[in-house]
Amino acid sequence: MGESGSGKTVTMMSLLKLLPTPPAEIVSGSVRLGGRDLFTLDDDQMRQVRGGEIGFIFQDPMTSLNPVLSVGYQLMEPLRSHMGLARPDARARAIELLALVGIPLPDERIDDYPHQFSGGMRQRVMIAIALACNPKVLIADEPTTALDVTIQAQIVELVKSLRRELGMGIIWITHDLGVIAGIADRVMVMYGGLVVEHAPVDALYEHPQHPYTRALLETLPRPDDAEPSRLKTIGGQPPLMLAPPASCPFAPRCTYAFGRCGRENPPLMPLGQDHHVACWWDIDKGARAAMLEAGSPDLERNARPGGNALLRVDALAMHFPIYKGILRRQVGAIRALDGISFEIMRGETLGLVGESGCGKSTAGRTILRLYDPTGGRIVFDARRSRRSMAKVCGACVHACR
Repeated sequence: MGESGSGKTVTMMSLLKLLPTPPAEIVSGSVRLGGRDLFTLDDDQMRQVRGGEIGFIFQDPMTSLNPVLSVGYQLMEPLRSHMGLARPDARARAIELLALVGIPLPDERIDDYPHQFSGGMRQRVMIAIALACNPKVLIADEPTTALDVTIQAQIVELVKSLRRELGMGIIWITHDLGVIAGIADRVMVMYGGLVVEHAPVDALYEHPQHPYTRALLETLPRPDDAEPSRLKTIGGQPPLMLAPPASCPFAPRCTYAFGRCGRENPPLMPLGQDHHVACWWDIDKGARAAMLEAGSPDLERNARPGGNALLRVDALAMHFPIYKGILRRQVGAIRALDGISFEIMRGETLGLVGESGCGKSTAGRTILRLYDPTGGRIVFDARRSRRSMAKVCGACVHACR
C-alpha cells in the first residue's frame, strides 16, 4: 500500500516485464517463480507465464479490455491458449466465470462489448480473466476500487477461497486500508519507490512504526468518534521521481524529521520478528511511541444552501432497447433509469451512490444529453435541457471549470 506514485504498479508490471523498453529498463534484481528467473525468459516464454501461471488484474479495465472484441472472446482467449480448451468448453467456462464474479445474465452478456458494461462490471470481467486459468500467483492492482461495497466483499471472499483451494499466492495493491486488513497476511508500505515498512498485518495495524504508515492510518474515517472532526490529511506531495532525493523521501512531509533525515536515506532495518522499518528514529528506545496526534477542528456542518435550484431533474427515465433476430426486432428494454428526481442548489454537493449497474453513470450521461432520455425533464439554471444542451455543455460546464 501507499499513495499514488509510490511505485506499487511499476513494481508489479516490472515483475512480468510489461513496461515498455525503452524507455523503461530493469537495472538490477531478479524475480523467481518456481525456481526460474523470469528476467532470463524470452517473450514467448513470458507469454506462457502471463495469464497462465501469474494472473494480473489491471487497474483500469476500460483501457485494459479490447473495445472491439466481446468480453466472451477476451475471457475465452486465455482458456484456449493456456488450458487448451475447445471453443464450446471455453465458452461454458467463461459463462461460469462471469457468474462467479457477479455478472447478471452471464449467458446473455458474454457476447456484449466492454462499452456495454458499467465501470464496476468491466472490473469484474477483468477479475474473471485474471482468475480464468487458476494461476499460481495473482497480482491485483486496485481490483475493487470501482466496485460497490457488497460486490467488493464478494470478490474478496472469492479470492480468499481460491487462495485456500489452490494455494495461490496473492499480491494485493490497494488504497483501501480496510481491505488490506481483511485479506493480507503481510503488508509492505511503499513511498517514493522504496519500501519504508514491512510487517505482519496485525503488527503493522496495531503498532505502526514509520511516520508515513501512521499518517496513512490516521487518514481513515472513524465513525465511532464521539465528536465529529475533520478527516486528517498528509500535507505536501510525494517526491518527483525524475530527480529522486538522496535523503529520506518522506522527510519534507514528516512532522518528526530531524537533521539526519535530510542528509541520508535510511535502510530497511529490522525492528523485531518479521518487522522492518526504514527510519532514522531510535526505534529500539521506543521514540515513536511518544508521537502525539495533532488535534482536529470540529467538522463544519453547513445548512443546505437556499435559493433556486441550479440543476433540477424530474422523473428522468432512460431505457435501452433490446433487439434480437435478423430483423432486429425490439423484444424488451433495459430500464437503466426509471423516473429519478433530485435537485442541486448552488454550492451544494450531492452524493449519488449505489451498486454497479444501478444507473449512476447513466444518470450523469443522460443529464448532459449524451443519451436522449426516454422521459422526464432536466432544468439547468432555469433552462430546459431540451432547448439546446450542446450550448449548455459547451458554455456553462466549461465556465464552471
